[in-house]
Amino acid sequence: MKFKTRLIIAFFTIILIPMILSAAMIMVLGRYQIGAIDKTYGITGTTVESLSNPMQVLARVTEEPYHELELLARESPGDLEDATWLDEFNRKLKRKKTYLLVRKDNTLVYIGTDLSEVTEVAAQLPGYGESDITSENGIYLGGEAQALVKQVDFLYPGGEEGSAFIITDVSNVIPEVEQLFVDMLLCIVIMLVLTALALIFWIYRGVMRPIEKMRVAAGNIKEGNLDFELKPDSEDEIGQLCSSLEDMRRRLKANAEEKIEFDKENKELISNISHDLKTPVTTIKGYAEGIMDGVADTPEKVEKYVRTIYNKANEMDLLINELTLYSKIDTNRIPYDFSILSVNDYFNDCSEELSLELEAKNVEFGYFNYVETEVRVIADAEQIKRVIHNIINNSTKYMDKTKAKINLRVKDVGDFVQVELEDNGKGIAAKDLPNIFDRFYRTDASRNSSKGGSGIGLSIVKKIIEEHGGKIWATSRENTGTTMYFVLRKYQEVPVNE
Repeated sequence: MKFKTRLIIAFFTIILIPMILSAAMIMVLGRYQIGAIDKTYGITGTTVESLSNPMQVLARVTEEPYHELELLARESPGDLEDATWLDEFNRKLKRKKTYLLVRKDNTLVYIGTDLSEVTEVAAQLPGYGESDITSENGIYLGGEAQALVKQVDFLYPGGEEGSAFIITDVSNVIPEVEQLFVDMLLCIVIMLVLTALALIFWIYRGVMRPIEKMRVAAGNIKEGNLDFELKPDSEDEIGQLCSSLEDMRRRLKANAEEKIEFDKENKELISNISHDLKTPVTTIKGYAEGIMDGVADTPEKVEKYVRTIYNKANEMDLLINELTLYSKIDTNRIPYDFSILSVNDYFNDCSEELSLELEAKNVEFGYFNYVETEVRVIADAEQIKRVIHNIINNSTKYMDKTKAKINLRVKDVGDFVQVELEDNGKGIAAKDLPNIFDRFYRTDASRNSSKGGSGIGLSIVKKIIEEHGGKIWATSRENTGTTMYFVLRKYQEVPVNE
């Protein structure tokens, strides 16, 4: 689930769920408190809506006592002078959180509560006949009084004006109503807290857990430990970040492995150089000592020794030049000089040079050109010549036939010119063929010193051809020979519209 979607769900959840649950809890608590109010105050018909108007509830609480008092005042007003009856009636009112006041003319003759609670109420009581009250309503006395008053006027048997008052203190509204509002507020707070906790847990599982996994992964990467896998738990933004971190880990691991391999190859190169330089150096040293010690005691021997020293020095120079070129190629600092070359002219000249070189080595050379005269390529003439010489030197180095043969073929293959160099040497094993263009790879694992070489010749060839936008590959059969192929893209002029 996407993080944006998760936030939208969280937004509506934190609004709707507390509202729905709070409403349900309020209904349950309201019903419970209504039952408690009806039982405590002896009323019926109370609703949740009526609880929002406590005055209405308080008026209904005293409705029954008001009817009883009104009937007594009408039929037997003399009883309102009976202290025993007044005390009994006041005890009933006390259970309903109210009390009774009786006034005769302008004097309070009965007070059903502490005198201190009556002072402010008595000062605001309406006079005889001044109020129009029913059982459903009353008079609200504000200020310090804070009371709901229901008044019953009557005449004493002696003709004096009398008023009986049922007083309800509203400064402390019905406790059950107060408790209801407290419970409602508490329910809302509880619902908000529970919803928030649920959302925090949900977001923590969806966000913090993968973040923790990424933190651990970053710590491993920091410590150089790349041998682990970070699997994303989802396809959201956090999952995509996990995937990116996993890609980074793989890239770092690949680079680390490549560096290890590179260091290994460099060590192998140093070992190869040491081995390949040791042989000609030893030979040069031996022949030089022979001349110095007088072993070469004839002009012919001296000339032979000197020529051998010269040839070995050339081998060393060739090896050093090859390593220098490899260093330039490996750091992309090889100086290419691209130009438009005629395929026929270039390979005709190249074949003449090869013919003379191979003839001196007793190698039969064949040249076959199947390309039209107008075909041209863009290439570095010197570097392509280096490619051909490296391949041929590799062929002669591993030649095992008495009658050695090397053929050069040039073919037109559509958009490319294909060059083939075929020999009849000992061939390459199928297991070695895919690796022959890898740097430092040598099929002669025993490193026969007579073969020499650093093992980077074909890797240089591959790099040069690829820098020309071409491709190189090989086919071979053991004890039959090897054919090297490489292609160069043709040069084609783009017509200009006038």
